[in-house]
Amino acid sequence: MNTPQASLLSLVKKRKRPVEAGAQGQVEVKFKEVTLYLVERKMGSSRRNFLTRLARSKGFRVEDVLSDDVTHVVAEDNQAEVLWAWLMGHGLRDVSRLAVLDISWFTDSMREGRPVRVETRHSIQVREPVVSVSNTPTGTDCSPPTAVANVSQYACQRRTTTENHNKIFTDVMEELAESSEFNESKGPCLAFRQAASVLKSLPSAVHCLKAIQGLPCLGEHTKAVMEEILTFGRSFKVEEIRCDERYQALKLFTSVFGVGPKTAEKWYRRGLRSLQEILTEPNIQLNRMQRAGFLYYSDISKAVSKAEAKAVGCIIEETVHWIAPDAILALTGGFRRGKEYGHDVDFLLTMPEMGKEEGLLLHVIDRLKDQGILLYCDYQGSTFDVSKLPSCRFEDMDCFQKCFLILRLEQGQVEGERGLQRDPGDSRGWRAVRVDLVAPPVDRYAFALLGWTGSRQFGRDLRTFAQKERQMLLDNHALYDKTKKLCLLATTEEDIFAHLGLEYVEPWQRNA
Repeated sequence: MNTPQASLLSLVKKRKRPVEAGAQGQVEVKFKEVTLYLVERKMGSSRRNFLTRLARSKGFRVEDVLSDDVTHVVAEDNQAEVLWAWLMGHGLRDVSRLAVLDISWFTDSMREGRPVRVETRHSIQVREPVVSVSNTPTGTDCSPPTAVANVSQYACQRRTTTENHNKIFTDVMEELAESSEFNESKGPCLAFRQAASVLKSLPSAVHCLKAIQGLPCLGEHTKAVMEEILTFGRSFKVEEIRCDERYQALKLFTSVFGVGPKTAEKWYRRGLRSLQEILTEPNIQLNRMQRAGFLYYSDISKAVSKAEAKAVGCIIEETVHWIAPDAILALTGGFRRGKEYGHDVDFLLTMPEMGKEEGLLLHVIDRLKDQGILLYCDYQGSTFDVSKLPSCRFEDMDCFQKCFLILRLEQGQVEGERGLQRDPGDSRGWRAVRVDLVAPPVDRYAFALLGWTGSRQFGRDLRTFAQKERQMLLDNHALYDKTKKLCLLATTEEDIFAHLGLEYVEPWQRNA
């Protein structure tokens, strides 16, 4: 029987730990992700040899020669500037990727019998940036990138495509934002997301801090993180966060469909650290959505490709139009913005005549069941009440009827060479895909389409702009003018932008 436990546990296969050859001898290597090099300068050859033997006896890999295989450089009583200059002269491909650490990290690791988390006190850093050819290309122009002089603080006034020239910074900002969200630190979370949004919109890469002078939403903390990345090629704070047990557990738990930060935190406080522990804990009562999340975890934790999204679109379009030939259907979310991959596939559907959309989703669900491809369904009826407009508080989920599905997608339905995204050795010929359907009334369709298309930051800034700059309230249901005390009509997204006095931003430019 295919149970959630069996499905998940089958993903984890025990492997024998390899035995390292060469300088490591026949001592078993326990920590393959770490390769040490001990700097002899100031340490002395006798002490270095003793510490090398000690580390190897505890399962660490230690190299006698500094090479590109080394991940952690350990030094004792070395001045930072001298040490970094010495490292720069060794002709390594990328010195910035090295963790250059004080002997205290080595001592802590030997005491624990494992590589401990790298903390700020362990890192050997220079006060002034150490610039190498790999960090700043010859002839790099450190003036602000072209066309950034008038960058708006609002994402809805910027054009942000999927082409991100500053991914080295934005990936870090988004991890810092996620960590802040787990800690319920709303201010830092918003600040990092805003900073990432601005950097994504720039037409070229940032090579020095001078290039971001005058840009909005880049505070001192953000600039400090960027300076660290420009200097060392990475963020020590993010590396520390990635090694944090709580962050690792919450990120893992929230990767399960139906598990939010609060549930993840509750499981962590109960001492649970893995998905297997959750499944085998008798006092954990999973709801329907979470059970489906574990059952199909291998599939729905993987990204959905554009080709797979197109195949799902064909299924949904055929199903909807079989029921209602005149139905209006639109792909929304990241795929409407031109993304190549996404977590799920979102659709908006309605009918040209008011009221005809009622019950439409239930018919779609029944049809999908009849086709034998509906693996899971959570239907939520409409709670929309026009008399309660306007709403002064934005909710992540609107009040329209909606359903959250998991569909079975067959290999033969996906066009292209890559076909279905599957794990190596998976011979099923199908995979589970997450699909969301939302069905607003036709007079609310434009607002819902706008709300379900833009990125999280784009939508937030659009609502903030409406309130602060135009004295209006905007959500997925309506646009309310507080000065005129009425809801404004809109049949298209262009109408909403016009009401706000904004230039229309195409869907593919809303990737803030």
